[in-house]
Amino acid sequence: EVQLVESGGGLVQAGGSLRLSCAASGFTFDDYAIGWFRQAPGKEREGVSFISSSVGITYYADSVKDRFTTSSDNSKNTVYLQMNSLKPADTAVYYCAARELAPAVDPTQYGSIWPNRYEYDYWGQGTQVTVSS
Repeated sequence: EVQLVESGGGLVQAGGSLRLSCAASGFTFDDYAIGWFRQAPGKEREGVSFISSSVGITYYADSVKDRFTTSSDNSKNTVYLQMNSLKPADTAVYYCAARELAPAVDPTQYGSIWPNRYEYDYWGQGTQVTVSS
């Protein structure tokens, strides 16, 4: 019933761009924040970005800030990750994940918890991004 489906991955040359999409269904979209994670071979899964339109917050990993932008289209229940100036080090499987928002929680708390993959309730199956040199 609950689904998160990533799309938009592929093969691109260094310096190029891709836009990933995360289509959500089976839950109340506005009650959840969406994080993007990535995992390269032999490495830990790491947080890339976080967005909650209802709370009005976004966060980015230092390694992608000023190159990647996450956005939300609530009418389509879809979150995007626009990736520009791609580097070979960005090669990974990219996942989106949903975390339920708690109305009584101070929104600033998400700044410390969003990179933790264990804080999320639902996960997509991932899409491969390969950046060639």
